[in-house]
Amino acid sequence: FSVVDVIGALTEQDDYQKRMEKYQKRWSKLIPKYTKAHFAGGMGLVSLGTGWDYGKKDQWETDVFLGLLPKFEGDKVRLTFTLKQNYIPWKIDFKERFSLDPFTCSLFANTIFGEDYWGSLRDRYPGQYYPISTKVRFNISIGQRITFHVPENKRRSRNAITAYYELGTNELYLVSAFGNKYLRPVDYINISFGLKLQIL
Repeated sequence: FSVVDVIGALTEQDDYQKRMEKYQKRWSKLIPKYTKAHFAGGMGLVSLGTGWDYGKKDQWETDVFLGLLPKFEGDKVRLTFTLKQNYIPWKIDFKERFSLDPFTCSLFANTIFGEDYWGSLRDRYPGQYYPISTKVRFNISIGQRITFHVPENKRRSRNAITAYYELGTNELYLVSAFGNKYLRPVDYINISFGLKLQIL
């Protein structure tokens, strides 16, 4: 082999290594960075999910949840699915290991699995009889969070634990609120609580 051949082989190997590192880095972004447990809030009585935070200061989050809706007045237990986008504009650090998110806002869509819920009006109903889908709800919420940052020497499966609450509503509740003045805020605003375990 000539010197040129050796240099060429090393260059090809270096290029291959760079391509593989870039490939692995892209796929690593799909690994969820946290898990969440959520109680109430239009997503089912209890929901479990995971997601990704990103942005210069991790101010954006995208969550996916599977929820459980007990019977209550219905005839069977239902499953729900939620896709949620959160925005956390700023963070306040205090007492070394704690931080506060004084304001968060979220937009999310939720659906209930089951034939009893529909996305478009059934043929048996006259036009515009009930124009709002019973299968999908579009929601908005605001809230606050407090986070405990686990010391590095005590980290096992998580590096931070966050507790939060949210106040929210959906488009059906808002339409009802504007059309029925006798309704009080407690009738169309819900409260939910959650726990976030940061992994990465």
